[in-house]
Amino acid sequence: MKGGDVELGELLAAAEGAPPGESVDVVSRDLRKRLGAEGVSFLFVDLVGQRLVRLTATGGEAADLDDPIALQNSVYDRVLQSQRQHVEADGQGGRRVISPVSNRGDCIGLLELTLQSADDTVLRQVRDAAHALAYIIVTDRRFTDLYHLGRRTTETSLAAEIQHQLLPSAPCCEAAQFTLAGGLIPADDIGGDTYDYTLDRDTLHLSVTDAMGHDTNSALLATLLVGALRRARRSGCDALAQANHAHQALLSHGRGLATGQLLCVDLETGLCELVNAGHPRPMRLRDGTVEEVELAVNLPFGVVAPSPYRLQELQLRPGDRLVLLTDGMQDRGAAAVDLRALVHDTGTLHPREAVRSLTAAVLDACHGNLKDDATVLILDWYGRRGSSPETGPAPR
Repeated sequence: MKGGDVELGELLAAAEGAPPGESVDVVSRDLRKRLGAEGVSFLFVDLVGQRLVRLTATGGEAADLDDPIALQNSVYDRVLQSQRQHVEADGQGGRRVISPVSNRGDCIGLLELTLQSADDTVLRQVRDAAHALAYIIVTDRRFTDLYHLGRRTTETSLAAEIQHQLLPSAPCCEAAQFTLAGGLIPADDIGGDTYDYTLDRDTLHLSVTDAMGHDTNSALLATLLVGALRRARRSGCDALAQANHAHQALLSHGRGLATGQLLCVDLETGLCELVNAGHPRPMRLRDGTVEEVELAVNLPFGVVAPSPYRLQELQLRPGDRLVLLTDGMQDRGAAAVDLRALVHDTGTLHPREAVRSLTAAVLDACHGNLKDDATVLILDWYGRRGSSPETGPAPR
């Protein structure tokens, strides 16, 4: 290892040679060996976003799940929001270090450890180790339920379990042209809402859908809907063809109705082609002004003999923020929430934190008792000449 720097190849090789549930131990052994680190652990947020679950490295044994920790107003919350390393005295002559574990904007969790001394070089090596841990966990969680198990600190309904399998594995993504983030509530008892995205060489595909009904019936309908959309998308279909495939799938199987909004954004030009199937119109923050985007609205997927779906265009400009949502965000109990004002007031926040603020406001207004699922998907558009995630979004 040159100058004690993290040798990513060695670390990844060690991770591949260990059982999938021992990711934290692999990194812990590396940090103990190189930096004399103690008390190495990995913390991640539970499904409802209120508590942290700690995986403690145990010196060669599988990592242990400790009791959950309250997230709100904690130092961990500040590190997750800022995505900046935190260092403080540990009260015993050492230094407590907390580093974000993130990949392309997806906040996977936090790496916490204690060091006897920590200069800038050592702190950089801890940040490098946290970055490596992100890649290791992204890989290892495909093979173990450990991270899924840890996130369930409350009882999860069957419908919610089905729904979460339909969502992207990462709720946030950063790229040179954009940043996006999604979230839905109540996370442990959902049954109809989904959001999805994928990125190919020249197009960003987005969707927000809301399957009618409740509990497992809506979750099963959502499964059929998302499956049809992904099949069409992966076959090279545009938004209009995706809409037609989804509609035919619901008609053929007689499962019910669903609203949806499908978008295909050209990464070079920012031109967005979209279909609105009975869904609430998106909001756009541009130059400090929030407005509802005027779109023609087709009937929902699954309605017998609807008029043909219409492909519409929306030109995104660098600095735009586009907010997609389901009608649960406009729940009668949430009438006290001025969504337009809140979109404006959170305009300088990272989409990840803006999503969190919007869903929390709606949940609070409903006193935690939403009548329907509520979903938000936020897209910040930088454009080819916009700023990158490292330098922040273009001015609004």
